[in-house]
Amino acid sequence: MSERSLKFAIIGHECKRQLLQPHVERMVSYLEAHDSTAVIEPEDLSDTDYIISLGGDGTFLKAAGRVGKRQIPIIGVNMGRLGFLADVLPSEIEQTLEKVFNHDYYIENHTVIQLFSDGQPLQNNPFALNDIAVLKRDSASMISIRTYINGDFLVNYQADGLIVATPTGSTAYSLSNGGPIIVPQSGSLCITPVAPHSLNIRPIVINDTSEIVLEVESRSHNFLAAIDGRSEKMAEGTRLTIRKAPYVVKIVKQKNQRYFSTLHEKLMWGADTRQ
Repeated sequence: MSERSLKFAIIGHECKRQLLQPHVERMVSYLEAHDSTAVIEPEDLSDTDYIISLGGDGTFLKAAGRVGKRQIPIIGVNMGRLGFLADVLPSEIEQTLEKVFNHDYYIENHTVIQLFSDGQPLQNNPFALNDIAVLKRDSASMISIRTYINGDFLVNYQADGLIVATPTGSTAYSLSNGGPIIVPQSGSLCITPVAPHSLNIRPIVINDTSEIVLEVESRSHNFLAAIDGRSEKMAEGTRLTIRKAPYVVKIVKQKNQRYFSTLHEKLMWGADTRQ
């Protein structure tokens, strides 16, 4: 049992409330039986000890965005399919909460990156746990992305877009575009082009203390900046800067979980998919 009453905030997928309701009721009943408080979709996260993300990795990203700098640990319950971030099965909810009460878990710190526009933070949540991407808006033309690392010119990408991914995001959009899988806490970021014009252009892994500057040109004179999938229209000539954020996202992990075992299972490495 915990030494004091704990407060849990439950954040779920808005479109799946009916599907999630039985699991929410289970959690609320369990927490109340353990003298703890459960608040569903609270506006205010003050005094919250833990966040429970109930959904897939998209819901987890939403929860991480809500937490921001507050450093509240997040428990991800996977109601989706793949679930790299949300890795607790619905059948493991009570078991996982019991381990939280008994302090039988560990916290995994995940790097966050931040987007600045012409040297100023964006107004609408400029922080990303997975990735920040610049993408073309029209279907015909590539965009030109002049890229600098710590002030040094890297390359002028001619591509449909460019992804800057954290280790957490290396198994998401970046991976689908041929980027490498990066182990959490490796201190790295990956720059992955989207459909580059030149076959010689490949993803590159850099230190996460690096400052990345992007200058984008487009025939349509604008482009998209996507921050964990949240897109903003940007004007051509806008100078973008990406840096590591001054905080991390804390994820609750069970002690028997291992990253490479999770990779093996989620990506079905070694599985015979022949019919």
